[in-house]
Amino acid sequence: MPPNLNPDQASPDWMNKGDNAWQLTAATLVGLQSIPGLLILYGGSVKKKWAVNSAFMVLYAFACVILCWAAWGYRFSFGDKMIPFWGKPNFALDGHYLMEQTFLGKFPNATMVYFQGVFAAITLVLIAGALLGRMNFYAWMLFVPLWLTFSYTITAFSIWCPDGFLAKMGIIDYSGGYVIHLSSGVAGFTAAYWVGPRLTQDRQRFPPNNILLMLFGAGLLWIGWTGFNGGDPYVVSVDASLAVINTHICTAASLLTWLLLDIVFFRKPSVIGAVQGMITGLVCITPAAGVVQGWAAVIMGICSGSIPWFTMMVIHKRSEMFQKVDDTMAVLHTHAIAGSLGGILSGIFAVPKLNRLFYGTSGHYIGLFYGLADKRTLDGFRQVGVQLVGVVFVVVLNIVSTSIICVVVQIFMPLRMSEEEMEIGDEAAHGEEAYAIWGDEEEKLDPKYELAKSKAGGQVEMV
Repeated sequence: MPPNLNPDQASPDWMNKGDNAWQLTAATLVGLQSIPGLLILYGGSVKKKWAVNSAFMVLYAFACVILCWAAWGYRFSFGDKMIPFWGKPNFALDGHYLMEQTFLGKFPNATMVYFQGVFAAITLVLIAGALLGRMNFYAWMLFVPLWLTFSYTITAFSIWCPDGFLAKMGIIDYSGGYVIHLSSGVAGFTAAYWVGPRLTQDRQRFPPNNILLMLFGAGLLWIGWTGFNGGDPYVVSVDASLAVINTHICTAASLLTWLLLDIVFFRKPSVIGAVQGMITGLVCITPAAGVVQGWAAVIMGICSGSIPWFTMMVIHKRSEMFQKVDDTMAVLHTHAIAGSLGGILSGIFAVPKLNRLFYGTSGHYIGLFYGLADKRTLDGFRQVGVQLVGVVFVVVLNIVSTSIICVVVQIFMPLRMSEEEMEIGDEAAHGEEAYAIWGDEEEKLDPKYELAKSKAGGQVEMV
């Protein structure tokens, strides 16, 4: 054996150097989706007065989750079984534990803690998208560790841990359509209900302060998804390659479908709409990335570019309930609806052979389409049923847990900024502004601005 492949203390015989290198790379790509991807996307998508606050919510969530994840979140999600939907509490900080082989894959626990940690972090970052432009930052600081502990870890253990009850039922969630996107969409919408809406003028007119920055963040999000879906086989394999190409095929089809619908019905191609279509495509393929064929990825892209478009552009505008809840970045449509759509379509298009490559056994893993073709009709319908059970479980869990967390946080501090703080934005919340533009100083000399600033706790300037 070549000397560089000989096992030693730093490279045990159970570790595959290639797998470990790719897993660390994939994790870093996922981390870049949050920092700086969504940080820039949110910062560019909101009004200028909210750019700092929106970006800071992302930065804080990422840092807080990474620390809490290593301290207790990982073992809750992937540790020894305590109950059917939760692992035993424990640390993932001990050097001996971190250098042992992980429960799946030929690499150490340290790599898995990092990989799963950036997944947990982006889930909270996605929730922030529903709350931009009005949530009290101090309330957000409490919400993040509480939701990670009492919602995310439960979903992750139930679906991804081999001892989880939904994992044992045979649910297909390749890379987080349920655990990350359906969870964040429902939790974000629920939290938005409890926090309350933005100012009326902000809801009526909330133009992006920098569309080019928004596109830069969107581009990082798209390309970073290569690691998001390509890293979940936990091995450098043909299945990982399939997951990557399916991800980009579905996303492209979804973006183009959304774009065409905008052109047909609104007579203008919208770049903001194109980004929404991109996101729904990425989300929809996530639970199915490595277990469906390329043609199925195209169909899923068409569905993800049209169904969430319809719920956002038609149903949302006609629904009084949807109008009452101020979901700033429309995470209900782009993540909850697209994620559940992807989960259900996984139950239809999942290929038995590809499931065997990913799960190590075909078992009951068979899409309805192949169940009908292979005369395993009951197994096909059973798979769709399990996917639907997963949707119901995640929706109910996140409505209940997010509501309880918001009520608890509200006991200690308001969830929403004051009206005066929301009039000003970043300067009232953080004493900082994203960038100065000609004319800002004249605006600040307005007596209304000075009155709002003084009520928000700032210093009244001499006019």
